[in-house]
Amino acid sequence: QVQLQESDPGLVKPSQTLSLTCTVSGGSITTNYYYWSWIRQPPGKGLEWVGTIDYSGSTYYSPSLKSRTSIFRDTSKNQFTLQLISVTPEDTAVYYCARAVAGPSDEYDYWGQGTQVTVSS
Repeated sequence: QVQLQESDPGLVKPSQTLSLTCTVSGGSITTNYYYWSWIRQPPGKGLEWVGTIDYSGSTYYSPSLKSRTSIFRDTSKNQFTLQLISVTPEDTAVYYCARAVAGPSDEYDYWGQGTQVTVSS
């Protein structure tokens, strides 16, 4: 049973960097051929794929967020981390980490519970 848990970012102010860590249990983030993704849902809107790091460490980013996004992993801790720089209130959303099985941005089979990120001064 794979479980994913997002960290609580706490207060995030405009222009700062959002950092979220997903801790995975019940499966290794290096196992072929899974993709470890970040997805967000702004208030009143649908799910938006942010980016992914795959089993080999390769990264994939939403074109709309690529310039501000980085994802990296710590295999010793079975964690992967999202960093989103220069945040604005438009980045307010529930952020989820999830595992994808068919590619970087679809067919998610396990999800974290989500964490609320509010960008406000």
